[in-house]
Amino acid sequence: MKSVFIFQLILFFSVSACDTSCNQVAVFGKVASAHPLATQAGMEILEEGGNAFDAAIAVAATLNVVEPMMSGIGGYGTILIYDAKAKQVRYLNPSGRFPINTNSDLMRAPTPDYMKNRVGPKSISTPGNLNAWQDMHSNYGVLDWQRLFDSAIKLAENGFRISPATARFIKMAFNDFSDYSKLFYGENGVPLKEGGTLVQTDLAQTFRIVADEGAYPFYHGAIAESIDRQMKEVESFLSLDDLKNNSAEWWDPIKIRYRDYEVYTAGLPANSFAAFVNLGLMQQFSPNNLQHNSANYLHLFAEMTKESYKARLAYSFDPEIKKAPLDNILALDFLQSKAQSIDQNHATNFVPPFSPESRNTTHFVVVDQWGNVISATQTLGNLFGSRIMVEGTGIWLNNSMAYSTFEPKGNPMDAFPGRHKLSGDCPVIILKGDQPWAVLGSPGGHTITQNVPQIIFNLIDFDMSMQESIDAPKISFGEPNLIFAEFSLPKGVVDELSNRGHQIIRRSIGNATGIKIVYDQHGKIAHLDVGIDKRGEGRNSIVDY
Repeated sequence: MKSVFIFQLILFFSVSACDTSCNQVAVFGKVASAHPLATQAGMEILEEGGNAFDAAIAVAATLNVVEPMMSGIGGYGTILIYDAKAKQVRYLNPSGRFPINTNSDLMRAPTPDYMKNRVGPKSISTPGNLNAWQDMHSNYGVLDWQRLFDSAIKLAENGFRISPATARFIKMAFNDFSDYSKLFYGENGVPLKEGGTLVQTDLAQTFRIVADEGAYPFYHGAIAESIDRQMKEVESFLSLDDLKNNSAEWWDPIKIRYRDYEVYTAGLPANSFAAFVNLGLMQQFSPNNLQHNSANYLHLFAEMTKESYKARLAYSFDPEIKKAPLDNILALDFLQSKAQSIDQNHATNFVPPFSPESRNTTHFVVVDQWGNVISATQTLGNLFGSRIMVEGTGIWLNNSMAYSTFEPKGNPMDAFPGRHKLSGDCPVIILKGDQPWAVLGSPGGHTITQNVPQIIFNLIDFDMSMQESIDAPKISFGEPNLIFAEFSLPKGVVDELSNRGHQIIRRSIGNATGIKIVYDQHGKIAHLDVGIDKRGEGRNSIVDY
């Protein structure tokens, strides 16, 4: 279908016509995602009486189609939920495990092509998204499983017009594509251009199978056999046994009290806790003494982040193998000591290495009419993951091992056979009292656990709206004393940071989404304050498809 329609991204619904104040909450809830068509898919589910868990699956499946370079059922991720009935935050881990035949020595010198091995077929880990979606639906969903894939199937079958950004990403990766994947992403041997129609008929058929039969074919049936066959051909470590052994895993989230709020994120095996080091250190300083995005504030944040990344590299353990001392890292006396040791005038060198950075990820959030909340980060790793598409399926497979740290051998973030993938995602749910107050998250690889704290500080310390908090200029640090500073930060501030010893590189940071929940005097949801990053495509209101 090739038609043009006007789509208002932040949909507003009410039980009756809007009253004079027009301040009545959307009766169905709201969705914020990185693509308008995925947001629409989630909103349609909420309109039909589905809950946040149903909508999240529809959004994630649709993103697989309309943002194919960022996430999908061949990928992995991190999901944080709030169950309004149980008043409970839970962490669902779809990041899976490294294949049982993994040999990380092939990612280290002197192995020939060791750098290529870090990003190609040998970097593929067990995809966990689909099992996680199905288990979430079994526990919490209310609509039929089949219905949740209608949007993904329709858009994959009929196609949609690609944006300038998607066309640019396709062009960047096209030379690495197989002849099979070029059939979908090219025309007459050249990459699809802006405004071209991306049709993914094999992916549509894959989603039909999933809609009809659930996750079983992907992990045990015909799709699994197709994956296994191609993995043998490209000499990947991933095997049929890895797929069969995958299952949905629920873990405990972690929380920290920041000012008067309870902030939750994923616990290990995700290493989201690094963001909490920033929160814990910032809490040692009075918000009255903080001037938003001043040189003093940004220098302080950069130095705090160096401490958080030291903790991340030292204590990112697979919890089945070793328990990380997170209680000690986040203890008040430890944080006070670290805060006092920060040099507030000069940049210090960050010595340990850290894993590479990727912005090729997506994040979305959902709040429904009952107060259920989803914060989900999903990814393929690099752009189009390993750039291996399983023939006959339309599925891109991840390259999650690219985000391991291979030197020195055996360090906590190395790739160990059969162990958990230690994801760097940081989905967040914030409670005030006993009610959800905000939900947010961001893609960005190395920048995720830096972007998320800055959004939280903007919300709490600087009393910004969700949109203002997300759009505000950000920084992130890089080894050993780099600061990546957004272009909109004033030159005078950037010059002062440079005078303190930071090496400045200008660039954009993040593509976050979030929703702040406003309640009336009776404790009912009165308004949902949605934020969708200006840096991405999610705020586009005109969509061609």
